[in-house]
Amino acid sequence: MGSTFIVQGITLGTEGIISEFTPLPRELSHKWSLRQIGGHLLLKSLTYVVAMPFYSASLVETVQSEIIRDNPGILDCVKEGIGRVIGMGVPHSKRLLPLMALTFPTVLHGVLHYIISSIIQKFVLLVLKRENSQSLPTESSNSVQSMLDAYFPELIASFAASLCADVMIYPLETVLHRLHIQGTRTIIDNTDLGYEVLPINTQYEGMRDCINTIKQEEGMLGFYKGFGAVVVQYTLHVAVLQLTKIIYSMLLQNVA
Repeated sequence: MGSTFIVQGITLGTEGIISEFTPLPRELSHKWSLRQIGGHLLLKSLTYVVAMPFYSASLVETVQSEIIRDNPGILDCVKEGIGRVIGMGVPHSKRLLPLMALTFPTVLHGVLHYIISSIIQKFVLLVLKRENSQSLPTESSNSVQSMLDAYFPELIASFAASLCADVMIYPLETVLHRLHIQGTRTIIDNTDLGYEVLPINTQYEGMRDCINTIKQEEGMLGFYKGFGAVVVQYTLHVAVLQLTKIIYSMLLQNVA
């Protein structure tokens, strides 16, 4: 978890710094233009490029088997990311792809995820707010109900946006993760059997070769390996949303 939060912090910090020293807009105004959208997406792309080596190091920590590794330090992913850039640090095999080969799939994945989630979120939020506006407030309306009407649509829209984006580009994420992990001498748990570990011995030459190899050797279902974890993740997400709504409803009843 530590490395994941660090990567998020690096991403947000990089985006803020680049937007401060360049004319690239961090947010789009309501009266946006194609030039503003292009600048905004360029800002996102540059941010993903800067965060890429740290994301790669964090990914290795995330999938590495607990049996093999020692307890990683909080800043290990920063050290490994910097080492990846300057070519120092933990030794890797010759199958390790250079960062230049990882730049396009990493930026493509990040930008597509951002575009899809932004469009879905705005659409769902627009629909929910239109439905709420049609139900006129009554005299019994209170601050708790107002809070529920104000924030719950935001939560639903964010959930729907994240779900749609993750599902739609999951095959690309599979390819991206395999490319980042290759050559890092990572040992992973065999989640099919549950009692042994497996080395990563892939030899992809790039994004296109990875896609073709998965398609030939594993079929189309190969792109969706590990999708069950996404199902579990969003099932828990739905449970949290339902629990939040129940709590708000109980507060409404107590106030009434």
